[in-house]
Amino acid sequence: MNRNMKAKLHESIAAVLPISLIVLILSVALVPMETGYMMMFLFGAVMLVIGMGVFQVGAEMAMSPLGEGIGVSLARSRKAILIVAATLLLGTLITIAEPDLRVLSDKVPAIDTWTLIFTVAIGVGIFLAIAAMRIMFKIDLSYLLMGFYGVMLVLAFVIPDSFRAVAFDSGGVTTGPITVPFIMALGVGISSIRTDKDASSDSFGLVALSSVGPILAVMLLGIFAGEGSNSYTEQLLANPVDMRAVIMAFAKATPHYAFDVMLSILPIIAVFFLFQLITKRYHKRQFLRCLFGFIYTYVGLVLFLTGVSVGFAPVGSMLGSQVAASQKWLLIPLGMLIGYFIVKAEPAIQILNRQVQTITNGTIAASSMNACLQIGVSVAIGLAMLRVITGISILWIVIPAYLLALVMSRLVPKIFVGIAFDSGGVASGPMTSTFLLPLCIGACTALGGNVMTDAFGAVALVALTPLIAIQTMGLAFRYKTAALKKRLSNIVIPEDSDMIVDLESHAKEVRYNANEE
Repeated sequence: MNRNMKAKLHESIAAVLPISLIVLILSVALVPMETGYMMMFLFGAVMLVIGMGVFQVGAEMAMSPLGEGIGVSLARSRKAILIVAATLLLGTLITIAEPDLRVLSDKVPAIDTWTLIFTVAIGVGIFLAIAAMRIMFKIDLSYLLMGFYGVMLVLAFVIPDSFRAVAFDSGGVTTGPITVPFIMALGVGISSIRTDKDASSDSFGLVALSSVGPILAVMLLGIFAGEGSNSYTEQLLANPVDMRAVIMAFAKATPHYAFDVMLSILPIIAVFFLFQLITKRYHKRQFLRCLFGFIYTYVGLVLFLTGVSVGFAPVGSMLGSQVAASQKWLLIPLGMLIGYFIVKAEPAIQILNRQVQTITNGTIAASSMNACLQIGVSVAIGLAMLRVITGISILWIVIPAYLLALVMSRLVPKIFVGIAFDSGGVASGPMTSTFLLPLCIGACTALGGNVMTDAFGAVALVALTPLIAIQTMGLAFRYKTAALKKRLSNIVIPEDSDMIVDLESHAKEVRYNANEE
């Protein structure tokens, strides 16, 4: 086993272990779980660890280089029509293939599955094209976000109730393990040919705008389609009686996810071969490395989605229903605890955090990003559980929160705006749609609530709170940078002093252009 694979597996174990321990403790102390379901959960956890580690290695080898290469080539062409057409097509194809979107669409009775998938995919494609043009023409991200979010909040009042929460959720599930590595790298590639001081900060924001597109698209679909069905029928797996039954449950589910992931990967592989045929960008060794990367990505995603969907989702639904039936107010602290730890189990978040650390040369550490996202997602799941218990409308939460996030976007350094809104989309990945959403659905069903209006929306809240958490970190960074500049400006240094060398060295360590302010 190579060193990189071993490191990724260690990261995966550290990410999944806390959630597994929480479930084990709850199954002993509060909600006794049948042995068969517990065996499925533990087996799913093992598949999750291996799958996440293998997937992250594959994404680094294939998805990121491909996205960056296409971004560089498109930017060098400087042909607006080509950039718009290419990003529109790529955004649509990749979103159709996104496993998270398929998970959500299968759970929504109000909208036909393929109608929802194509609507969301077109929304992502259009807004990915807008995001690419923003980088090329140096348009301020915060102005675009304020405009599009303003339209979104107005439409939220006029669409049917059965579409509202699903529309907000669709913005979160589109930025999953397939799309994020590609879109993030695409932004880096497009901005790489720019030499101005804003190039690095403008590389962020593609995920943010790509998350707005599907929300607006589904809202428009709701306006034209009218009120849909509010009924929901949950399908649970039968309780396995022994280890053989557990293995058979996973074996039966694996071909389904293998086929789904194959559909996810094939369009991207086709784009890779076409790109290589036209540009001859990769030499033989790089080409083979990318091919092996796609294999790793495929195997990792199959293991990950099978483990999460078969092992984690039924347990999440069961926990939600049993806790709600016994002590419903315990759902809030329980949800917050699970939300805090589940962030580290999202593969796309780890990719984003490392890319942020690399692009900012360590100024924004991956550990700091993780801490902010953990706090944000913890609050989000607490709010989601509060909605399940009380039935309050999602608008009472999202409207004030989005307005606060948009105001903060005018106060923090530019780079934090793109990172914050990108983080919102990335935080709501496979673990959210296949564990936290079933947790909310199980609780809502047990309490006799309306699943379509009260349980759905959890993904949207997970995508929302990081916007505020990361920008709060940006405000703190701005304050510290201003204080450091003030202290340095008060120091009088002789021209021949050795302190000049020390100060220059210190300035390099800061690695951030204070003119961002």
